[in-house]
Amino acid sequence: MTPPHRTSDLKLTGLIGTLRCCQLFSGLSGDDLGVIAGFVVTQKLAKDEYLFHEGEPARGCYLVQSGAINVHRVSAAGKEQVIHVFRSGESLAEAALASPTGYPANARAVEPSTVLIIPKGPILELIGRRPDLALRMLGSMSSHLRVLVGMLDDLTLKDVETRLLNWLLKHARTTTGNVITLSGTKRVLAAELGTSSETLSRTLARLRDKKLIKVAARTITVQNEAELNRLLQRNLGENQ
Repeated sequence: MTPPHRTSDLKLTGLIGTLRCCQLFSGLSGDDLGVIAGFVVTQKLAKDEYLFHEGEPARGCYLVQSGAINVHRVSAAGKEQVIHVFRSGESLAEAALASPTGYPANARAVEPSTVLIIPKGPILELIGRRPDLALRMLGSMSSHLRVLVGMLDDLTLKDVETRLLNWLLKHARTTTGNVITLSGTKRVLAAELGTSSETLSRTLARLRDKKLIKVAARTITVQNEAELNRLLQRNLGENQ
């Protein structure tokens, strides 16, 4: 693991720019951002290197500066369930600041990444002086909760094809030209959908052979949204 570097090793203006791009800190004054930049610590992670493990005491919360961090839990049977993949400008683990039980999940880099560690002590002290920052953190945690609720809704769908159809339609509606850019590998997507890479590949192949989607290395293009929706509704009816 590359040792963390304190802010004296980085240009302060660059750190302030990174903080300003994060929803958690956007809108704060330059002075406030300068205070936070003065105590953040940067850490570089290689691909597949862990940022933290479930149950570890919280060092603080984090902001992804570059790369991607896969937050997941592992079942008793050893099966990994992806909760969310956090990318540049996104914050994570804010809830752990107030938790006596440490981090509730694991976090691993899915590609070479740089994160800003926002240490627990200084940020809690700042929140004590700036209650508006606490409200911002509540807003960020609310956003994370919506992701979790959406994930739980998806996992209640019984079969992999139905979960994949639901995922494709949901993400296609937020893209241009129905081209979905994957935030990680297909292995990460498989874990997010609660299945194996092999099962996901077979399911994608069936939809591709029906000319409903086009699959590339890092993108999936929805070619026939209406037919995908028809299949989803049919599967939902069969699962009831």
